[in-house]
Amino acid sequence: MAGGSTGASGRAGGEFVLKPWELHGEGREFEKLGGELAKAVTALEQGLAALGAPWGTDRPGSGFAAVYGQARGELVGGLRGLAGRVTGVGAGLHTMAARTADADSSAASGFGATAVPAAAGSVVPGAAAGAAVPGPAAVPGVPGASPVAPAVHSTAPGATPGAAPAVPKDMSV
Repeated sequence: MAGGSTGASGRAGGEFVLKPWELHGEGREFEKLGGELAKAVTALEQGLAALGAPWGTDRPGSGFAAVYGQARGELVGGLRGLAGRVTGVGAGLHTMAARTADADSSAASGFGATAVPAAAGSVVPGAAAGAAVPGPAAVPGVPGASPVAPAVHSTAPGATPGAAPAVPKDMSV
């Protein structure tokens, strides 16, 4: 992802940063690529159809046609499926961005705060001292998308900052 959406080399302990506005941007790129691939598949299909049957109707030509016809259909079908899946990755990135923003807002409201868009160059709580992060870009054309400060997630045990790495023995779970 552009701009290191999923990683920050300055972070320790397996943390990564999710920036919803970047996920939306990458989602739009995947949707665009999926559309372009679908157009290319259509052009290929039309070009192949325009060729007709250049191999002829004799015995060698008929043998070639039997194998080629099936392979051509499988190729075009596979490419159409690929175009749909690439477009689907874009939709998935939009969903991920929206859910991340919703989770951040929900978590912030649980602490009596609200998640607000980070201004360009603002410092994100939990980031290294003095570390600034770029602010969100606008998220045009994405209904319900509201850019918020990047979510910092950790894959390390005891991922909550300052939390004990394991449940104390005197606490039941």
